[in-house]
Amino acid sequence: AKPNAAHLALAVLEKDFDVTIITQNIDDLHERAGSTNVVHLHGVITRSQSGKNPKLTYPIAGWELKMGEVCELGSQLRAHVVWFGEDVPMIETAAQICAEADIFMLVGTSLAVYPAAGLIDFVADEVVKYLIDPKIPTISSVKNVVKVEEKATVGVAKVAAILLQNN
Repeated sequence: AKPNAAHLALAVLEKDFDVTIITQNIDDLHERAGSTNVVHLHGVITRSQSGKNPKLTYPIAGWELKMGEVCELGSQLRAHVVWFGEDVPMIETAAQICAEADIFMLVGTSLAVYPAAGLIDFVADEVVKYLIDPKIPTISSVKNVVKVEEKATVGVAKVAAILLQNN
């Protein structure tokens, strides 16, 4: 897969804004689009990690992860992703980023997958929250919501244009 218009528009915003992307996706499309500050909540498939110490990570580009491949401490390597039922190690970092946000953009989500769906609750009430999705769920408890009922490739570009124009 290649980065799409949404990935590219977010990367362009870095020229004028301090952008942090928090993603549940395990691909590296944001980085390939040019984004430099990406928090991967569920890990990233292009890396492996120690089976005993998830802080020990290694690139896996160009080779296949196999049984018997071990880290420098001798434990089996596994994909650097969060499996169902595992804790999300970056959730506290993400919550802090949301709490400090001046602008918040939520893209392509039904707000059904927790704990990530709860991150919007950490954003201050006065902060404008752009929700971009063709089917935006009702969230009556959140203030200052701007709904952009579009696919990510269209909606992110629209919001980026507004932000750049108002900057």
